[in-house]
Amino acid sequence: MIKREIEQSLTGLTRNGESLVAHFLFTEDFIGFQGHFPGKKVLPGVCQIQCVLTMIEKAHKLPVFLKEIMVAKYMSPIRPGEKITCTCSDLQKRNADQVVKAVITKENAKISELKLRFRFAENTEAN
Repeated sequence: MIKREIEQSLTGLTRNGESLVAHFLFTEDFIGFQGHFPGKKVLPGVCQIQCVLTMIEKAHKLPVFLKEIMVAKYMSPIRPGEKITCTCSDLQKRNADQVVKAVITKENAKISELKLRFRFAENTEAN
C-alpha cells in the first residue's frame, strides 16, 4: 500500500544523461505520515528510500529488490506539501547487483544522501 502511494506522489520522472531526476509531492493524508510524528508530520527515511527504488523501477520498467542500504544521511525533515527532487546517479553494476547514489533536495537544499545496493528482478540487465 505505501509503495503504491509513493508511486502516486511521483509528479515527474526524466532522464538527464546518466542521471534520473524525479519530483515527489506528499500530501497531508499520505499514509507514511501516520504516527511519524504525532502533531509534527515528517516523511520517514524508509519512504525516501522507496522514492529512489520507485524511480528506478519506472525508468527501467523492471521491479527491483533492495539488497543493502550502504549510506543513509538525513539532514532536514520533509513535511506534507513540500515538493522534493530526487536525483539518482552513478548507477554501477557489481556482479548481478547494482549500486546507485541518490540525493534528495528541497528548494535546492540537500535533504538526504543515499547509496543503495539493489538487484533487478530475475537478474535482468538494466536498459
